[in-house]
Amino acid sequence: MLHPKQFDVIVTLNLYGDILSDVAAGVVGGLGFVPSGNIGPTHSVFEPAHGSAPDIQGRDICNPTAAILAGAMMLRHLEMRREADSIERAISIVYSSGKLTCDLGGPLGTEAFTHEVLRALDAGGDRKAARPSS
Repeated sequence: MLHPKQFDVIVTLNLYGDILSDVAAGVVGGLGFVPSGNIGPTHSVFEPAHGSAPDIQGRDICNPTAAILAGAMMLRHLEMRREADSIERAISIVYSSGKLTCDLGGPLGTEAFTHEVLRALDAGGDRKAARPSS
């Protein structure tokens, strides 16, 4: 697949779809970076492609990038493009600044990395639009 953007949808058996998605994830750095969306006619589900990773739950070592990007993918699906773009831009800013999670050789855990993304959203003035206040 030299030009993957030529494909909008690939219909395949589950096994081959898993293989294709794993290979595609490897191209961008691994499953920890890839969001996933299952789009249906009335309901849709967005999640990290790697699943829940229960073996590292509660240890503050999970890279939350895929989960955050799944949220951006959901916003884009809901036609909230500006908010989705803000989140993707914040992720890019954090990575460009060298603030990395421990799986990438950096010092940050899940919570600290997420706070950096929120700071980047704040700096862009888009946090309120991209994240509902509690």
